[in-house]
Amino acid sequence: FQISGQSMSESYTDRQFIIVDRLSYQDIPKIWELRAPKRWDVVVFNTHITWKEYFIKRIIWEPEDTIKIEWWNVYVKPKATTEFKKLDETYLSFLNNWFTNVLWDEKEYIYEIPKWSYFVMWDNRNWSTDSRTCFKFSCSDADKFYVAKKDVVWKVLVDLGYFNLKTM
Repeated sequence: FQISGQSMSESYTDRQFIIVDRLSYQDIPKIWELRAPKRWDVVVFNTHITWKEYFIKRIIWEPEDTIKIEWWNVYVKPKATTEFKKLDETYLSFLNNWFTNVLWDEKEYIYEIPKWSYFVMWDNRNWSTDSRTCFKFSCSDADKFYVAKKDVVWKVLVDLGYFNLKTM
């Protein structure tokens, strides 16, 4: 798979090649819990839009979590807990760590993740679209904030970097 765009920089860059695992998230009933996407997984998923078949993003929140984005910080309240805890996102570059907001607004935004859905964000927080803004589509339907489990098709396994096949 080859990445198109800068949405995941600095973790992954434009034109970089990655190897993806097609089996990890397949619905196999006896081992379902082992195969569910987990927080921090970098995944490729189907967008159901005509101009972009797949997006690559990082899973930040799992089903039935509650999340809060406020004052450039991200907090999670896992299911069956009562308090929000600030996420430690060490994979973000220094600059991107200060751009976690919703449409340049630092006020509080809370999202409750439905069962069988995921809230995803790109590592290049200021220059990409993700679950915070309904992927910049109409937000009239609350489900547009989230990615359904059935749409997560691949897990990133290996980062090959960029190479030009014409010069090899």
